[in-house]
Amino acid sequence: MGLIGGMARTAVVAGTATAVSNRVSRRQANRWAQHDQAETYQQQQYPPSQQYAPPPQYAPPPQYAQPAPVPAPAPAPAPATDPIEQLKQLAELKNQGILTEAEFTAAKAKILEF
Repeated sequence: MGLIGGMARTAVVAGTATAVSNRVSRRQANRWAQHDQAETYQQQQYPPSQQYAPPPQYAPPPQYAQPAPVPAPAPAPAPATDPIEQLKQLAELKNQGILTEAEFTAAKAKILEF
């Protein structure tokens, strides 16, 4: 093969490489164009403000109330005094003249009533 044959072969190889490169570039450009069109269509259908739901707003954790104070127990009733002792005190008050016979009788009836 001579000089012309070598040049012809180089021209064919270079032409083929250029054609393949151009074809790859066009295919890639077409893919990117389709991707851009799909993305544009998606944005038209679902605007960015509606595309994602806003993050949920959580209420702050409840502040636990302090338990109501336990009411103080009711005071215990005064210990019942011995009725005999009460009658003795009443008799002393009558003897001292502090109580009349009627008051003494009424108080004695109350004590013996229980």
